Amino acid sequence: MNLIENLNWRHAVKAYNPEKKVSQEHIDKIVEAARLAPSSSGLQPFQVLVVSNPKVKEKLAEGALNPECMRDCSHVIVFAAWDRYTEERIDHVYNFTTDERGLPRGRFSSYTDKLKAIYLNQPASENFAHIARQTYISLGLALAQAAELKVDTTPAEGFSNAVVDDVLNLDKLGLKSVSLMYVGYADNENDWIASMKKVRTPKENFVIEYK
Repeated sequence: MNLIENLNWRHAVKAYNPEKKVSQEHIDKIVEAARLAPSSSGLQPFQVLVVSNPKVKEKLAEGALNPECMRDCSHVIVFAAWDRYTEERIDHVYNFTTDERGLPRGRFSSYTDKLKAIYLNQPASENFAHIARQTYISLGLALAQAAELKVDTTPAEGFSNAVVDDVLNLDKLGLKSVSLMYVGYADNENDWIASMKKVRTPKENFVIEYK
């Protein structure tokens, strides 16, 4: 199947079969798609946390809008953004990049200086908002990769960030949760949306072309 067919196949699952687990091979591919996602200036200002431990999922479910999905899915992938840009974080990314490419450190200092001038002086809320947006590109590619593997998913913002951050000790990592992705296999009898037609805005109302 091609990408468009895979995207037409997938939907946000509303009930998972707790007996069916996703293989580690498939989880690794989904996470790798997330890792390879583009990000602003290549900074990758976020991390993903993969939760399969039932006890941890139970704690996370206390803050979930759909706790049954949280409990019953095979894995929960948490997209967590840096709490803010810092000089140290920007330099770390670009030092790693130049080292990997066999270039001298500081090769891109004129560019990183511009980034620091922009980001380090922003209000905290504006700074974090920019960082958080980068995670959605990664989430989208992870959803697409799961669809290719015929693994069911649900992207979720319906949860308590405070609960997730507390359970996973994200503050100690300098991170804040942004979105979740439930991964597993649908409970076909209880996934009420599965039989419904996929609905999206018609192309003529979605696309504006300037020719």
